Amino acid sequence: MDHSQAPVLDALAAYHREGQVPFTPPGHKQGRGADPRVRAVLGDAVFRSDILVISGLDDRTSSHGVLERAQELMANAVHAERTFFSTCGSSLSVKSAMLSVAGPGERLLVGRDAHKSVVSGLILSGVRPIWVEPQWDASRRLAHPPSAAAFAAALDEHPDARGALVTSPTPYGTCADLAAIASACHERGRPLIVDEAWGAHLPFHPDLPTWAMDAGADVCVTSVHKMGAGLEQGSVFHLQGDLVDPSVLKAREDLLGTTSPSVLLYAGLDGWRRQMVEHGHDLLQDALDLAARVREEIAAIPGFTVQGPDEFTGPGLAHSLDPLPVVIDLAGLGTTGYRAADWLRAHHHINLHLADHRRISAQLTFADGEDTVAPLLTALRDLREHIEPAVEVHVPPPDELRLDLEVLPRDAFFGPAEQVSADEAVGRICAEMLTPYPPGIPVVLPGERITAPVMDYLRSGVDAGMVVPDAADSSAKTIRVLIER
Repeated sequence: MDHSQAPVLDALAAYHREGQVPFTPPGHKQGRGADPRVRAVLGDAVFRSDILVISGLDDRTSSHGVLERAQELMANAVHAERTFFSTCGSSLSVKSAMLSVAGPGERLLVGRDAHKSVVSGLILSGVRPIWVEPQWDASRRLAHPPSAAAFAAALDEHPDARGALVTSPTPYGTCADLAAIASACHERGRPLIVDEAWGAHLPFHPDLPTWAMDAGADVCVTSVHKMGAGLEQGSVFHLQGDLVDPSVLKAREDLLGTTSPSVLLYAGLDGWRRQMVEHGHDLLQDALDLAARVREEIAAIPGFTVQGPDEFTGPGLAHSLDPLPVVIDLAGLGTTGYRAADWLRAHHHINLHLADHRRISAQLTFADGEDTVAPLLTALRDLREHIEPAVEVHVPPPDELRLDLEVLPRDAFFGPAEQVSADEAVGRICAEMLTPYPPGIPVVLPGERITAPVMDYLRSGVDAGMVVPDAADSSAKTIRVLIER
C-alpha cells in the first residue's frame, strides 16, 4: 500500500482548499465564533480543522471512504487484518474488545493487574471475571504480567470462559509472553485480547518487545497518544483471525463510542502512521540510544537504582522489557515516588509519568532529545541533594493483597450502598473502585471484600501522597460499601 498517503489529512486539506462552508456543528464555525482569548491559547489551526466527519471531512454518504482508507493503511502498517480508529481513548477501545468476546454473565479471564478501564467494562457489561494472578516481585513490591502457564491453568479450570485479556506492556514497561499466552488460548479455541495501550510504538523497531499482532493475539488495543505522536484520546484497536467477528467488534464500538468523533484525533492517528512507516525505525533507534544513555547517567547518581532487564525480567518476573519508560527505584533515598514527583514539579517543572510508594518513571519517546533529558538529569541530581524522608507506605505481601470477589462488580457497583469509616469498611464488600492513579490499577474492586492489610495500605498511601481519584472520598477516610441483605 502507498503509505505516503494520509487520507484524513488529505481530505482536511481539500476541505480548506475548496472553501467548504459549514452549516453544521461544531458551532464555532472553524473558529469564527470562538472567543479570541481561547484562540490565543489554543491557536486558530485547532478550530479551523475541527470539522465534522460526515458532511465535512467526507460527504453525507461517506462515498469517498476517507476513514476506511486511513484504517486500512494503519492495519497494513502494523500487520493487522482490520483496524478501527477510536477518539474516546483506549478506555473505550478495551471495553469494545471485551464486549465483543463475552456478554452478561459469561466468564472472561483477566489479569488482575488490569487498568481501571477494564474493570469499568466489567461493571457495564456484567461479565464475570476470572482473575489470573500477576507475577509478584515480593522484594520490590511490584506486579508483572501473568505467565502463560497461569492463563493455561485458568482456561483448564474454567473451560466455559469466552476468552482472555492481558495487559502488556504494563505502565512500568514490563511485557508478557504474548506468543505463549496466545498459543494457550488458541489451543482451546479461545481468543486473546491484549490491552497494549502503552505499546503503539512496538511494531516499528525490532529491538522492542514483540507486539500483540505479531505474537498472535486476536484483538489488540493501543493508545497512540501514549508512546506515539497522536493527540490525547487517539486510540486504535486491531483485529486478526476468525475467533472474533469484525462486525461484532464494530457494533460494540458503535454502542459505546461517540457519534461526534474528532477529526483532529483522526488526523493525528493518520499522520502518525505515515510518520512511523517512513521514519519510525530511525526515530525509535535514536530514542533507544538516548534511553540507554539516560539510564546510565541516572544509575550513576547515588541512591538511584534504574530498573532494567536484570531487575524486571527472568523466571517469575516479566518476559521482556520496553526500555523507553525509565523506572527509577528510590528505596536507597528513603523516600517515596509521590514526594519525589511533587518536588521535581515544584522546583524544576519536571512532570513524571508515574509515581508509587518507592519509584518514579520518566517516559521517553522519539520526541525526546537533549533539550528534554538535560533538564531531567539536572533535576534528578538536585533531588538527590534535597529530598527528605517520607512517610512509610505499608505495602502488604502478595497473599494479603489478593481479595476475594464475592459479588459481581456490576452488582456491587449498582447495588444498595452506604459510606462508612475506613475501620468499619474492613470485612465489608466494596461498592466502588479504589485505584491509586497513576498507574490506574485498582487495589480494591466493587464486589471484593476489604481486608485490614489492604485498608492499611490505602490509608498509609494517601498519608504519603497517593492519589485515589475514583473513590467517593479520595482521602480514603470513608469507603463506599455494599449493604448486604
